[in-house]
Amino acid sequence: MTKQTYADQSHRLKFALVTETFKPEINGVAMTLGKIVDQLANKQHQVQVIRPKQSEQDLVRSSAYVAEYLVAGMQIPFYRHLKFGFPAKNLLIKRWLENRPDVIHIATEGPLGWSALQAAKQLKIPVISSYHTNFHHYSKHYGASFLMKPIESYLRCFHNQTLATLAPTEKVVKALELSGYKNVSLMARGVDANQFNASNRSENLRKSWGASHEDLVVIHVGRLAKEKNIHLVIEAFNIIQKTQANAKLVFVGDGPLREDLAQKCPQAIFSGSQQDKSLAEHYASADLFLFPSITETFGNVVPEALASGLCVVAYDYAAAGEIIKHGSNGMLAQFNQSQDFIKTAFDAANNLASRNQCRAQSAASIANIRWDNVTDQLERLLYATANGFKQNRSLNKKRIKQRAIRLALHKKLNLIKP
Repeated sequence: MTKQTYADQSHRLKFALVTETFKPEINGVAMTLGKIVDQLANKQHQVQVIRPKQSEQDLVRSSAYVAEYLVAGMQIPFYRHLKFGFPAKNLLIKRWLENRPDVIHIATEGPLGWSALQAAKQLKIPVISSYHTNFHHYSKHYGASFLMKPIESYLRCFHNQTLATLAPTEKVVKALELSGYKNVSLMARGVDANQFNASNRSENLRKSWGASHEDLVVIHVGRLAKEKNIHLVIEAFNIIQKTQANAKLVFVGDGPLREDLAQKCPQAIFSGSQQDKSLAEHYASADLFLFPSITETFGNVVPEALASGLCVVAYDYAAAGEIIKHGSNGMLAQFNQSQDFIKTAFDAANNLASRNQCRAQSAASIANIRWDNVTDQLERLLYATANGFKQNRSLNKKRIKQRAIRLALHKKLNLIKP
């Protein structure tokens, strides 16, 4: 009888996810991790989620295949809606001694993630990590450019202690490898076309914005924060309004810049954070999606907007650079060239034929970007990691045993001094 391995997939995995952010928080990382956990649970893998408690109303959500564990945390500066987790090494060791995972995935690199890495090392549990956020680039947006290199060094040190670092695009994989990251693998992103599609378009919602059927509605979905380059949306919209006087600008999302943006563009509509059906309706009820961020590793909102049948204007990088073909299913501007972004947005707003061409192709262009494909890919990696780690441990034990036998034999034969 052959010994069972994880690789034959008859063994359901015990998988632990350590993250600073998770649903119902509204951001790309929380959404991505939530989708992955749901998909793995649907495949009957046992999933532990370890995350900070975000508020007093934040309760554990568990099911037959998912168990959440909350740890203490502290508010992140400039991100009052999120917390980072305090170190919890001893707690994690206790938890994982009671219910040992086959693989641990650390999704965020804060104090909680670092303590999870140390706990996993002590318990000899294989660890993978994922690269979601360019935190070192964020520092310059908050007057702390001097921290950019130390943060970059820390991130590289952190990820290189794991067996694999998962990155969202081939460009990010290559960039990390050039920066000294080891064992970088691709873990793509998906989009739920059942949720996001053009059929969610709502004329009633458009009317609530004061937009007729013919009026142009420009939309941005995402966190209203400095690192998202949001002010460029308003600059582009102001230029668009010179030829499209009835155009409307809608912001979906919240963040520290909301009041500032409202002062700079009082005619803009701020819908706040939206979820589920309402979010899908906001996307589909607009016409032109502007996404000027230059700090993304992916940007989940881009495929969501494409799936919703929008013409997307974005910089030629991250998700947009991988998915959009300029003039076919969207519009691309040269990376970090604000005037080119504004010109591209203006051209899209004033060329109905070109905009309609992009809208006609946008949904079809992301048809193969599905979450079940992403999860299948991750599942194969998890099995390979667990099995490979198990085989390496067995090999190392065998080598230690062989060395002990050789040492005893040498002593017996007086070939070395006792």
